[in-house]
Amino acid sequence: MEFNDLKRQYQILKEDLDEHIAEIMAEARFLNGEEIKKLEERLADYIGVKYCVSCGSGTDALMLSFLAYGIGKGDAVFCPDMTYIASVDPACIIGSTPVFVDIDSDTYNIDPEKLEEAIIKVKEEGKLRARAVVAVDFLGNPAKLDKLMDICERHDLILIEDAAQSFGSTYLGKKCGAFGHISCTSFFPTKPLGCYGDAGAVFTNDEKVKKLLESYKAHGRGKEKYDNIRIGIGSRINTIQAAVLLHKLDLFEDELIKRKNIAKKYDDAFKDIFKIQKLEADAESAYAQYAILTENTQQRDFIIESLKEKDIPTMVYYPKGMHKMKVFEDISQGDFTNSDRYANCNICLPFSPYLTEEELDTVIRAIKEAVKK
Repeated sequence: MEFNDLKRQYQILKEDLDEHIAEIMAEARFLNGEEIKKLEERLADYIGVKYCVSCGSGTDALMLSFLAYGIGKGDAVFCPDMTYIASVDPACIIGSTPVFVDIDSDTYNIDPEKLEEAIIKVKEEGKLRARAVVAVDFLGNPAKLDKLMDICERHDLILIEDAAQSFGSTYLGKKCGAFGHISCTSFFPTKPLGCYGDAGAVFTNDEKVKKLLESYKAHGRGKEKYDNIRIGIGSRINTIQAAVLLHKLDLFEDELIKRKNIAKKYDDAFKDIFKIQKLEADAESAYAQYAILTENTQQRDFIIESLKEKDIPTMVYYPKGMHKMKVFEDISQGDFTNSDRYANCNICLPFSPYLTEEELDTVIRAIKEAVKK
């Protein structure tokens, strides 16, 4: 059994995709092919924003967002404690300081009340300028983005939506990626919409920001290639990855329905046994991953080992919060009770639109047997 079966998806796409890639290879249009512009237009239309700027990865998408808004040395960037380091390390590279905030115990997204407390504390201390909030849609579950925007507007902060796990999710009738002053996503292979390598995108409704993004992603390019007017980075999606995503987009809505159906079956099987992630009100998740929380670490480890003996793969997303990373040991402070609880007890289960009913039943049965033991 595969944890995320990308091979079955490829078999569906294989004939048309192989032909398309062969055409790109034969014409040697590896970069800047027409597929890239077409992809950006389709992505912007899907999300419901004016502009999409593609780039080399989800991490680059965040870096470009920080650069476009001039975030740098002396700035505090607020971020949920439970996330992948890529949500905040691009800000650190350009001199900003991360401020971690505990998550909500039910949704695993950043806790709005604790966020505002952290913002006020930074302002009162006066050592850093409170500048931006990175709102992560954890495991595909949309954060409380309207509440977070209200907080940012009151405190004059930039809201950056990290939708790396939530492409296809919706909140308040809008697609994730359409919230905040700017938003980012990743097309890493295991994301709900993934390519066959690295790629990402930034979404904005601001034409000025869009032009800055296009400049920063091309080494600070001005009117032409060797007219460099600012310091930037080199980050672009290649034509082959754009072609892969165009073909995958054709399957995407059907896959979302399958993802939700599989999640519901897991929910029904485990809601009375484990803690399961609660969606925000008026939210639908794309389920980048499906997590259960055990009673404690010992039960978690026993279940993982029991499933391993039956060749059922699992993952821990993630084993520790940001405040426990060695790289942040000098700046991490505060109460991260909910983040620690999640880190110590989570198990992510096999999940993809191509998980069969038989495989799904096998996973559920094996977990219930392990709990009885």
